Amino acid sequence: MGPDKIVNALLIIVSVVGSFAAFTAAQRFFSPREEERSAINDISDMAGKEISAFSKLENSKNFWDKLDLFFARQMGLEKKLDETYMLLGSPATTNPLKMLHLKLIAGAALPIIFYVLSTSPFVLIFAPLGFLLPDAAIYSGRIRRRQEDIIRNFPTFVDLGALMIESGLDYMTAFDRIVKIAPVKTGLELEIEKTINEVQLGYSRRDALRRLSLRTGLQEVRSFVGLIVQSDELGTSLVELLRNYSADMRFRRLNKAEKLAAQASTKMLIPLFIFIFPTVFILMLAPMISDLITGGMPF
Repeated sequence: MGPDKIVNALLIIVSVVGSFAAFTAAQRFFSPREEERSAINDISDMAGKEISAFSKLENSKNFWDKLDLFFARQMGLEKKLDETYMLLGSPATTNPLKMLHLKLIAGAALPIIFYVLSTSPFVLIFAPLGFLLPDAAIYSGRIRRRQEDIIRNFPTFVDLGALMIESGLDYMTAFDRIVKIAPVKTGLELEIEKTINEVQLGYSRRDALRRLSLRTGLQEVRSFVGLIVQSDELGTSLVELLRNYSADMRFRRLNKAEKLAAQASTKMLIPLFIFIFPTVFILMLAPMISDLITGGMPF
């Protein structure tokens, strides 16, 4: 092996290691501080007594399990993958380990594809981008659709809860009644059902409600849980709080719809200029250009 090949190999190794180091440093820099995340972690541990999928691998003797744990911890993906899995609704078709494997496969496949297209070994520096592809292409969209499904009927759920609480029911009993009479269980009803089941298993109502806000990741649900917890602590009327909150949510939704409607006319200019106007100009000017080419204008 000549000195040029050795230098190129060293440069490739340095580029790959440097790109992974930069990716890890940026991820840790932009992630929330540990003290800000400690409250979420404490609530999750206290309420659910759940064991992380990666902590189960600590005592494993399997080489691949140790390798998964090494990648997850060195790249700071352990808590991130657990939170993403929770926001996905903890589906049975996947788990944090499968999500990590998909990231690793994407991280290895992306530079290989670039190398095949460009035949340059320095495309290996794009390997860290492969770790972001599953989040951008799969998980972000699924989380967003799930949150939209949850928030769609949330004001109606709050109104029904206030009505049943006013009739004399406890708020947990009211929520249980709403879930049972729902003709179709959407994401919201399923999450409320999980919360009710946790309370029946012996968890405190406050912890079960806070776990609900963590599973959804929605500010509206966090505010809703805060109202219930505040009502329990201060002894205030929960009915008026829920009615006012429901009216406020509908008002904000109306404002958002009006804002999107106002932006629609501006956004329509782009397809008009790209597709409509050129077609109209071609139809109008084509006869004149044809006459000029074939022998002049008829007048």
